[in-house]
Amino acid sequence: MESSEYLPRPTVLVVDDTPDNLSLMGALLKDLYKVKVANSGERALKIAMADTPPDIILLDIMMPEMDGYEVCRRLKAEPRTQDIPVVFLTAKNEIEDEALGFEVGAVDYITKPLSPPLVLARVKAQLQLKSAADFLRDKASFLESEVQRRTREVAAIQDVTILAMASLAETRDSDTGNHIRRTQHYVRALARALQNHPRFAHFLNDHTIELLYKSAPLHDIGKVGIPDRILLKPGRFEPHEFEIMKSHTTLGLEAIEHAEQTLGTEVEFLRVAKEIAYSHQEKWDGSGYPQGLAGDAIPISARLMAIADVYDAVISRRVYKEGMSHEEAWRVIELGRGKHFDPDVAEAAMAIAEEFKAIATRFADTDADMKRKSDYLGHAGIGKS
Repeated sequence: MESSEYLPRPTVLVVDDTPDNLSLMGALLKDLYKVKVANSGERALKIAMADTPPDIILLDIMMPEMDGYEVCRRLKAEPRTQDIPVVFLTAKNEIEDEALGFEVGAVDYITKPLSPPLVLARVKAQLQLKSAADFLRDKASFLESEVQRRTREVAAIQDVTILAMASLAETRDSDTGNHIRRTQHYVRALARALQNHPRFAHFLNDHTIELLYKSAPLHDIGKVGIPDRILLKPGRFEPHEFEIMKSHTTLGLEAIEHAEQTLGTEVEFLRVAKEIAYSHQEKWDGSGYPQGLAGDAIPISARLMAIADVYDAVISRRVYKEGMSHEEAWRVIELGRGKHFDPDVAEAAMAIAEEFKAIATRFADTDADMKRKSDYLGHAGIGKS
């Protein structure tokens, strides 16, 4: 253990406008502490604000220009000095004077004539309290920093987990490309556009919007369970094939639920992911799947994804078709308003059409992406129909 003789001595600032009092206190304290003196309140504040502030301040009250009460108020109002303990040394011995001293922030109040042993004992006690407070403050700061670091790590793990799971679907689906990234950004933009809407404000706070953004990539995770002969089919599905394809919503829900069961606890961002994966194919008029939900029975998260998913599907190139123009895509959304889509969600989406277009442009599939898709279809033995 480090010997106390090698530790720096605490610094005491003595503030008094009387030279004799400064000399007296300096002589009393010099063997135990490093002593600084100030003969005015203004000078005391300058010393306290310096790069190496004192550990404690012994402050007279009755001084010209700026009295001790005002000096103490200013010290406590400044973040850099508010934690320095202030002890009043004064001839003012009325109860009201002492009460005011504590009111403005002093930790102790000693009246004159001073008792040297009493002053030394109280200075020592206040320095010990300050040392303990500083330790706890530093510990709290360290713990807060550590919590923030761990929180960032958890958030990063969540993001990596989502992208890893979403990539499973991406590797299976030759048409995916940047669809996952585009829909993720569409959903966030649409949620922000609806954040103050009377029907959605209760749900779309900043935290929930972030959960939607994180969860959106998992909307098609269930496609990992769809056979290649159906998932990779370029043309229209036969009725029985479409029934199998529709099961990707249920498979997605089950996959996420299985992940939760493995963790042994419900996870907030996966709750939103389950809603999106299971219900994003529901339609406002009840003609969707898998449950045939209608209207407000469809989760808000799924209603947002429905717009994002359809918009991206119709503008995207496929190896067997060209994508629609953005204008044509919005006509599709308009025709589906009140049928396929929540009318208010569709209206909000159309109001930010340019933002959707910018997202689509930013994450557009390249010719290289299209070639990889074509090669993947050929490798899988799937022909055009």
